[in-house]
Amino acid sequence: MRNALTLFLTTFAVVAVTAFSAHALESTPGGIQWNSYKDGMALAESSGKKIYINFHADWCKYCTKMANTTFKSKEVIAYLTDNFVSVQVDTDKEQSVARKYKVRGLPASLFLEGDGAQIGNQPGYLDPAQFLKMLQFVVKEGYKK
Repeated sequence: MRNALTLFLTTFAVVAVTAFSAHALESTPGGIQWNSYKDGMALAESSGKKIYINFHADWCKYCTKMANTTFKSKEVIAYLTDNFVSVQVDTDKEQSVARKYKVRGLPASLFLEGDGAQIGNQPGYLDPAQFLKMLQFVVKEGYKK
């Protein structure tokens, strides 16, 4: 009986953690609509929007700070929603994607054209004002001048 209970609790914990992890990519009401890498790339191709990829990890102090400040800014949320397909990549879980873009430190911000061509990247924490300026620069295609 005790083994059955232990098995049940272990199974329940695994299912709960899996469900929570899957839910983590979904947005909260009024927040950023985060997409998985695969889904975000497909969505950007069909929508023509540019892509913003946030590389992060659970253990990263400045990733958490960026999530709790920059990604909570109403201006940032609105601008990302209107102009970008937003993607989050956990570098511990999606190491191949991090390697593809040569991510060396966290957090890391990567900007891509809608077809996946790389525009540029910015390592480190970005406060809401810095990040918003960077988003506007990418949308206005200041990097092409």
